[in-house]
Amino acid sequence: MRRSHVLFIRTAILAGAAAAIAGCSKPEEAPKAQETDKYIAQPLVTEIFTADPSAHVFDGKLYIYPSHDIDTGIPDDDLGNQYAMRDYRVLELDKPGGKVAIGPVALDVDDVPWASKSMWAPDAAYKNGTYFLYFPAKDKDGIFHIGVATSDHPMGPFKAEPEPIKSSFSMDPAVFTDDDGTSYMYFGGIWGGQLQKWASGKYDPSIGDVDLKQDDKPALMPKVAKMAPDMKEFAEAPRDAVILDTDGKPVLGGDHDKRFFEASWMYKRGGKYYFTYSTGDTHFLNYAIGDNPYGPFTYTGHILLPVQGWTSHHSIVDWDGKTWLLFHDTQLSGKNHLRNVKMTELHFNADGTIRTIDPFKH
Repeated sequence: MRRSHVLFIRTAILAGAAAAIAGCSKPEEAPKAQETDKYIAQPLVTEIFTADPSAHVFDGKLYIYPSHDIDTGIPDDDLGNQYAMRDYRVLELDKPGGKVAIGPVALDVDDVPWASKSMWAPDAAYKNGTYFLYFPAKDKDGIFHIGVATSDHPMGPFKAEPEPIKSSFSMDPAVFTDDDGTSYMYFGGIWGGQLQKWASGKYDPSIGDVDLKQDDKPALMPKVAKMAPDMKEFAEAPRDAVILDTDGKPVLGGDHDKRFFEASWMYKRGGKYYFTYSTGDTHFLNYAIGDNPYGPFTYTGHILLPVQGWTSHHSIVDWDGKTWLLFHDTQLSGKNHLRNVKMTELHFNADGTIRTIDPFKH
């Protein structure tokens, strides 16, 4: 990790220290009201820690599928071992600003036959009366794959398929359904997300975990695959969702302000496909625009500036006549692995570009 990034993380944590009680592990120990004024949005829930929010509208209600952060005492590291989540709980809102319902456990790692740990950022979809929960997890050998579970209710409980999706790897699944009913999964994450270990098409444990040694080469790209009609498998082999710079060339691995790190999300507006993602160690949420679900996508700008905390992960959804950005930070805990989900309105300019959001008030 570069020194500048370490300094950023240290600064962000110190900035949140006033909002956290030293050593706190319960979000009920929230900061005093006067300490919340610097944030543009407040946590949607304080009873549990939530992160990586994937938001969907079902029957007029907003359902958020987040990670469920817990404190296991694992120190922070660049591979994300401190993110030791083991289950999912779904959030439900009837209206913007309304009371948020926290569902019971929707899926636990113990109920996934192939998984061992690391139930990281999930997503969801709906088709023909069935709700689908897509989730990454490490198998018994510590290798990330993506699983799918089903339910007849958006909040679960979900029943997992006995095996992960064939040809799936890495993490951060995001499923987008186009206007014609075809669904696509976008996925992948470098460093602890292991995407770099699959560069040859097969898992290679000898490839480095953090230093990818390709600053002057095209960056590793997120993956995209069309979903089969049953929504439980890929209909094709995953391919690169290529992100181009404004000169029409692939973004380079050394361009940490633009290159893909994790947190894929697809949003469609005005016939254009907005591929959105996190830059990881530079802490931006970015967007790139294309003409079809496969891309290529041309880098256009930042959606969200760095939040308090190390990770940045999001979703974008139209609801109640507005467009919303769901994101997370560490306001409640001041700890990188104990995060809280927030939402704020997203605005577009007349030319279709997105107005960059600052997560802090000034």
